Amino acid sequence: MIAARRTASPETVGPDAPGPEIRGGYRRFAGFRTRVLEVGPRLVETGGRKRRRRTTAKPAGPRIVLLHGYCDSADTWRPVLEELAEAGLSAMAVDLPGFGEATPLRPGAMLPQLDAFTAAVIREQSALGSVVLVGNSLGGTMSLRAAQNHRLPVDGVVSIAAPGFVDSWLIRTVAKYPLALRLCASLPLPVPGFVVRSIAQQVVPRLLYADLRMADAVHVRRFLDLFPDYDSTTSRLAEARRLVSELESAYQLDRVTTPLLVVACGKDRLVSAASGRQLHALVPHSRLLEREDWGHCPQLDDPRSVAEVLTYFAQGARRDKPERAPLPPAATGAAG
Repeated sequence: MIAARRTASPETVGPDAPGPEIRGGYRRFAGFRTRVLEVGPRLVETGGRKRRRRTTAKPAGPRIVLLHGYCDSADTWRPVLEELAEAGLSAMAVDLPGFGEATPLRPGAMLPQLDAFTAAVIREQSALGSVVLVGNSLGGTMSLRAAQNHRLPVDGVVSIAAPGFVDSWLIRTVAKYPLALRLCASLPLPVPGFVVRSIAQQVVPRLLYADLRMADAVHVRRFLDLFPDYDSTTSRLAEARRLVSELESAYQLDRVTTPLLVVACGKDRLVSAASGRQLHALVPHSRLLEREDWGHCPQLDDPRSVAEVLTYFAQGARRDKPERAPLPPAATGAAG
């Protein structure tokens, strides 16, 4: 069930503020209340309480829906949203359930709940036109799983650093050898919060960015806030292990027929570039963009180039036509 009620948000950028407007608000998808960031035409509700009809001006191009990764939020896409707005495109980023300001996931398997949420978002956004789904990390997994569902109106998918193929030693360790969890559980006393935060402050930027010197303090702080103390850190590690175990049976790639662009990042310390190459090989009609200078979150490393890639791909994507969309000159690197 989708409830499209919109609530004004204090983070909405006003018309007098510098840069393009990013509208913030809250909506409910598949029973989860979440925060939404949008650029482009507004979706207007008409009619009474019992009958509502959503109308909008006909969009100039596809609607781009952006999904973030594990322990991230819609804010990771703000720089890209600004670039897409400047280019005149419509786009939307959401907090996935369990992250950001979204309500928590319910007990049980995580991926089916995220599937229901993603499907509800896609169906609502299809009222605005064709939908191109873009996901980073866990969001890349959800985008691929949505593409496997032929009942969803998805016209194209961009998967950036999706895990579950040829993953890094770090993800494999979390899945099979949860030493960190055992060590934490064996400690006689919880680790003080300031120690946890100090360690996270050193580790988090190295996992997100290709170049530590380019780390943005605002974005790093978002991640640090997820690990304020010992209990929250061990809880996130346990949740990550459950998620990695679900990834073992997450994909049915023979069902993916929509245009697919696979983005592999050479300086990704969480999901190796080999993982992207493997995904590309498993989906014959897909395209591969490999950037040696990008890390796990290229939307933070190079939002302008990422937005340019998404613009070109979205404009060329057509449902049920797995043809190769062109890539912009700025997207240098190996493509095939």
